[in-house]
Amino acid sequence: MQRMFYLSLPALLLATTDVRAHLEEVTVSGRQVNLVGEAVSASEGLVSQRELASRPMLRTGEILEAVPGLIATQHSGTGKANQYFLRGFNLDHGTDFATWYDNMPVNMRSHGHGQGYTDLNFIIPEMVEQLAYRKGSYYADVGDFSGAGAARLASFDRLDNGTLAVTAGHDDYYRVLAMDSLAALGGDFLYALELNRYKGPWTDISEDLDKLNLVLKQSWESAEGGGAISFMAYDNQWNAADQIPRRAVQSGLISELGSLAPEAGGESSRYSLSGHWHQRGWQANAYAIRYRLNLWSNFTYFLEDPVDGDGFEQADEREIYGGDIQYRWHSHAGGIRLDNRIGLESRFDAIGDVGLYHSRNRQRLATVRRDSIDQLSAAIFGESEIHWTERFRTVLGLRYDHYDFTVDDKAGVNSGGIDLAANSGSERDGLVSPKLSASYRPDDGWELYASIGRGFHSNDARGVTAMVDPASGEALTPVDPLVKSRGEELGVRWFLSDRVNSSLTWWRLKLDSELLYVGDAGGTEASRGSRREGIEFTPTTA
Repeated sequence: MQRMFYLSLPALLLATTDVRAHLEEVTVSGRQVNLVGEAVSASEGLVSQRELASRPMLRTGEILEAVPGLIATQHSGTGKANQYFLRGFNLDHGTDFATWYDNMPVNMRSHGHGQGYTDLNFIIPEMVEQLAYRKGSYYADVGDFSGAGAARLASFDRLDNGTLAVTAGHDDYYRVLAMDSLAALGGDFLYALELNRYKGPWTDISEDLDKLNLVLKQSWESAEGGGAISFMAYDNQWNAADQIPRRAVQSGLISELGSLAPEAGGESSRYSLSGHWHQRGWQANAYAIRYRLNLWSNFTYFLEDPVDGDGFEQADEREIYGGDIQYRWHSHAGGIRLDNRIGLESRFDAIGDVGLYHSRNRQRLATVRRDSIDQLSAAIFGESEIHWTERFRTVLGLRYDHYDFTVDDKAGVNSGGIDLAANSGSERDGLVSPKLSASYRPDDGWELYASIGRGFHSNDARGVTAMVDPASGEALTPVDPLVKSRGEELGVRWFLSDRVNSSLTWWRLKLDSELLYVGDAGGTEASRGSRREGIEFTPTTA
């Protein structure tokens, strides 16, 4: 068991500064939304574009650092997904933190590099209108990868002012951003284009980042409802200045900004078409995503293979199709008000090719493992917020998820002479996740919360059907398809005259197992179950 106590200090300034006549007036704003009486727990909040724009941001993935207590780090180049840490978890690239952008899931299931891979590089930060975060597993509309929490990012439908920005910096950094909206087709048409190039300060390689992001969005809004259709395109390639041995620097073999693996880096693309509709309590979303990644790495140089080196390539090619529909309604029973919601959602990952290869200078030398995967999930959930009195309410939720996994080996006998045909197979699993929260509001300025709920993350499909280790040829025991977690929380939130918006939370999170598929090795790594608990204080004052 691990216990963590830390202070979360996000940029939460809420004030309009009074200044003398001869000074420029400066307005600083942040989380001014009062969630007292609205939030399910003390660990949720909203972040606006104004606050995001006030934060220094070196990489797109750092958007999630607006979530109090979340840390995002980067390795293996600018185009790779960040690594995330929250509530004592090394979330790797997103295993226990679920993320959506415009109601499209970002986490990748059964990914070539790691389960839950969350790459935010397809997002233009200036296009994010709002980030809604919810830590813990107390929310019925959140399923896979939800143990530590979740975030939903929403983009603008229209812009009050257009933007044309050209940025140039050290080490051949260049960025062009153009975005605007205009009235069209009875609604608003928005476009945004981002071009980014960067060579970096490295002495033995050039990062050669070359990124393109394009957004085209048509939206409609009326008194009865509205909707939007959005097309997004992302293409990126880069070289990676990875970790280097200290002894290589001390011996003078390379400089501190040098590299022993010039082939490291990657290529990635993501194209999506999505739609949203809402009217009279109904809400529906649908999406289709085409995704590609080729990632080249070398962590041990010539330790295993003194001739060709230890370089390897991870590849992932997939299409994702899915959507959800929800209905909200209000009712009364014996003078008690109920706010109800029911929803259905489904997702299908058609992973045509996911593999691990031994490589040199980005050329494949041998196949360690190669598969195609079909992964289908469907879920139904319901939630009822019961207002027992004006100041006391409970939120009761129930969710059921069902998963089907199908894995087909495409490698046959791999480079080590191991027959991997036995790793083909199918499996299915289901999980019921109850949720319960209660809150009491002594007055309009603050509220007390108690929450408990089950979350889960799915395991990589290759681990679910695995029978043979692709490295050693030894027999394997398949892992559980779905790994349960349980979260508990006590908290308090206070909001005083738009100047103080803070929360204090005690939380506990238990995982049955932290099994995960390790893409670097082409196998499944098991670890024991865990329990974490801690205290979070998120102060916000003017």
